[in-house]
Amino acid sequence: MQATSIPLKPSFFQFFIYWLKLGFISFGGPAGQISMMHQELVEKRRWISEHRFLHALNYTMVLPGPEAQQLATYIGWLMFGVCGGLVAGALFVLPSLFILSALTWVYLTYGTLNEVVGILYGIKPAVTAIVLFAAYRIGSKALSNNILRVLAVLAFIAIFTLQVPFPYIVVIAALVGYLGAKFSPNTFKINAHHEDGKSNHGAALIDDDTPIPEHAKFKWSRLLSFAVVGVALGFLVMSFLDNKVLHGMAEFFTKVSLVTFGGAYAVLPYIYQGGVEQYQWLNATQMMDGLALGETTPGPLIMVVAFVGFVGATVNEVLGVDSMLMSGFYGASVATFFTFLPSFLFIFLGGPGIEATRGDLKFSAPLSAVTASVVGVIVNLAVFFSLATLYQNQQIDWIALAITIVAFIALFRFKISIMSVIATSAMIGLSVSMF
Repeated sequence: MQATSIPLKPSFFQFFIYWLKLGFISFGGPAGQISMMHQELVEKRRWISEHRFLHALNYTMVLPGPEAQQLATYIGWLMFGVCGGLVAGALFVLPSLFILSALTWVYLTYGTLNEVVGILYGIKPAVTAIVLFAAYRIGSKALSNNILRVLAVLAFIAIFTLQVPFPYIVVIAALVGYLGAKFSPNTFKINAHHEDGKSNHGAALIDDDTPIPEHAKFKWSRLLSFAVVGVALGFLVMSFLDNKVLHGMAEFFTKVSLVTFGGAYAVLPYIYQGGVEQYQWLNATQMMDGLALGETTPGPLIMVVAFVGFVGATVNEVLGVDSMLMSGFYGASVATFFTFLPSFLFIFLGGPGIEATRGDLKFSAPLSAVTASVVGVIVNLAVFFSLATLYQNQQIDWIALAITIVAFIALFRFKISIMSVIATSAMIGLSVSMF
């Protein structure tokens, strides 16, 4: 029986506790995180209606950055204004920052222990399978015709063979989609990623016909204020970073935040190019280990930037040789701050316009092309991980290959959760290290 009465608005404390809890249990990548929010906020608590939830999600999907974190920020902003958006968005990330920083410190301190090496040995092939599965999952939805499939292949060739930087691929793909829509609009018509929202879970606090709250109404003065404050905050924090390494991280991860289309898997090659090849904050093996650790922690997978920042700041001793732990956390915090600052700005700047129109977005064709190119980039990432994990000392590591195959079958055929696959693979790796 559907509930007809509108639920009471939660207190700010209840609101705070929900997002804090979600920050500690948000495993499973964006699909799992969005599913958790939908189940809790739409179906159970009825803080927001299905239509308004999907409307917000559609907006976050056309933005660069982690869509689940931006969706949390949007809903928090809609309910409690800027303070609500800041709380929901920050608590979606902060638990992961502290957990991943602690794991990274353990990794750098005890990473040579046989048990730790064994656990990572088992996790890394599982990560390869997860990336392959991500490419399949996104590709099956995004590559609906031959033109989009060609775009994916060209993107793979561009980044794998020609080493074209990821941002250029995004820009070119978006331009192709924009121009292509004029000549063949059906080719670049984006597929529905989610249900159409017809299901009804009862009256919601923010329902389909609930008026736009005052704080969410579009005002030019408000837009300009947010833009000035957000940009000024970024430059202010950057001005305090007198260390060359930290300043480089601030600039680089700001760029990362602006090209994270298609999720973290798509932008990881760009992070690899910058962190490993350009700035040399860490090596290829450490980058692979960082992704393995990132898969085991809650929060957005893009939080691997915290691992990169932690290792880079530690190796470069940004706070001195006697403050290695604080150096690492400082670097992780800088990487996280500049990666997520634009995400908050996108919501506070664009949210009022989206609420005012609540119509079809105008970015579907460029997004469709970008998503297609992202598939090729993710396949490139899978190839990179496969070579790094399965091919050791010029020969195939058959145990690692077996773990990869079994992990992929578990994800694809039996729909086993990512966390269960990682935990099982870690135990296999630990067992192998004992013999």
